[in-house]
Amino acid sequence: MTLSSISIPLRKSYAEDGICVQRLFSNFADGWAGAGLLMQRVFAGGALVYSAVACATATPICATLVAESIGAAVGFLLIVGLWTPIAGLVIATLEVCLAFRSPRGTGVSILVALLGATLAMIGPGSWSVDALVFGRKQIEPPRP
Repeated sequence: MTLSSISIPLRKSYAEDGICVQRLFSNFADGWAGAGLLMQRVFAGGALVYSAVACATATPICATLVAESIGAAVGFLLIVGLWTPIAGLVIATLEVCLAFRSPRGTGVSILVALLGATLAMIGPGSWSVDALVFGRKQIEPPRP
């Protein structure tokens, strides 16, 4: 596969001599896009934490407490934006399993699963711990 066969949004020209580098990771969107990703992370993570608290305080305790507790822990990671692609994948898988296990609230489970999957694909945005740890770095190629 040659570099010219890669779509234009996936490559970025770095120098006047034509060196192209493919982006391998999220672009850590900022501005309005970053704010939208932050809202998406807070909504999905908040829904997971709320669901786990509601399950733990229900009388009797619901049968999916372990899965809901795992969801709350991963939801907290999602809210702060730590390991977002992994957290999104875990959330998507967990919520699809919960949607099939409990007949009530399947719409919310599917919605949160979709949010988790899209966050796993898009990335955390610039307002996240991932952006602080793995964020944009400028690499200067050596000049001959």
